[in-house]
Amino acid sequence: MKTINYIAVMILVSFVSLNCSNDDDFTPIIGNGGMQNPDFSGTYVQQDQMGRPAVNTVFVSSASKDMFNTTVPSDQNAAFQSMFQTNLEALSPAYANPGDQNALGLDAATFTGLLATDVLNVSLDGTTTFYDGTNVLTGRALADDVITVELLLIFGGEDFTENPTLSNDNVDANDKPFLTSFPYLATPW
Repeated sequence: MKTINYIAVMILVSFVSLNCSNDDDFTPIIGNGGMQNPDFSGTYVQQDQMGRPAVNTVFVSSASKDMFNTTVPSDQNAAFQSMFQTNLEALSPAYANPGDQNALGLDAATFTGLLATDVLNVSLDGTTTFYDGTNVLTGRALADDVITVELLLIFGGEDFTENPTLSNDNVDANDKPFLTSFPYLATPW
């Protein structure tokens, strides 16, 4: 029995050893014509950005959507902050007067400067949340009500009480419970 276990272990080790390689140049793809090499030729182009859902949808004018989606985040603030501010002030009476602030204490220019760089910040040493009443934009948990938070920051004014009909999407939970282990997403319908 020990000989069979030894042989099984050796076969397993050999299999793993042969299949583990640092050769990243060849990854066969099985297609209709059998084994094929991947095609890495051509130019790859970024197609979309969605670090913060709905930000692009709301603040980027229709004619500029493709340009925003292909602009690297480090260049977005300079290129789009003024468009974001113009659109925010047109949308929200909470920013009607110079110096008006949202519940984070951000005026229109500061808030849109933050939003114009479409990245999802992550706190490595604190709470990961879009907004939990204390922590703001330190990441995003699956159950975070991102759209309602964005609506509150856009329309809710200094204490989230202005424009209550515009400050909630009235979707308070996912339609299915999230899993408690990886991959954490809810099971498909």
